[in-house]
Amino acid sequence: MFSCSLFANPLVPYNAEYQVSRKGSVQGSAFRALTKLDNNTYQLKYRSEIEWMIFSDEREETSTFKMQGEQPIPMEYSMIRSGTGPDKDYKITFDHKNQAILSNQDKYPLDVKWISQQQDLLTYQLQLRNDLKAGKQTFSYPIIDKKGNQRTYDFAVDGEETITLPVGNVKTIRIKRLYDNDKRQATVWLAPEYDYMVVKMYKGKEGIEQFQVQLTKYEKHNAM
Repeated sequence: MFSCSLFANPLVPYNAEYQVSRKGSVQGSAFRALTKLDNNTYQLKYRSEIEWMIFSDEREETSTFKMQGEQPIPMEYSMIRSGTGPDKDYKITFDHKNQAILSNQDKYPLDVKWISQQQDLLTYQLQLRNDLKAGKQTFSYPIIDKKGNQRTYDFAVDGEETITLPVGNVKTIRIKRLYDNDKRQATVWLAPEYDYMVVKMYKGKEGIEQFQVQLTKYEKHNAM
């Protein structure tokens, strides 16, 4: 069994590269990077490029946040998407002083309840990592998505598994997202040897694989 105990370690910046596949065929690549901007401000970035038949999709998500203990405090989230179909450009700003959330799609602050534990679409992944390291088995996070909608994401530990990745065999903890029906499936694998980072993701719909993401390269950087 993996040892998950309370910790007070700072976030360690890193770069990670992934391959994106569908039904065993590589369709693209993805990149994740955690950067420390100053003493307590970080930036998490996720970028993916996918080409499948006549379909193409390029998107980049960026979250700027601070740490309060073991809780990420989101400050700004953005998502830019281009490729087949209309381009998208979303930005969500968390105004902690006025307890308001702003979107570049709306003139006025969003009509949503301010929740101190709320996360964006990237920082909840850091919170899940921290909670897993603290020994939790179930997880529930209030989320503000890219369109400014307030949602709740629920997860549960589904077991331990050694998986084969392009980087080799990796011992992982498997976590499933809990939906209100069985039409959608989403699973992530976090690896203690990679500081509990996501090393594999799977997403399916009605039992059919939509995509898999697998780690191909990982580089840790010294914290400033």
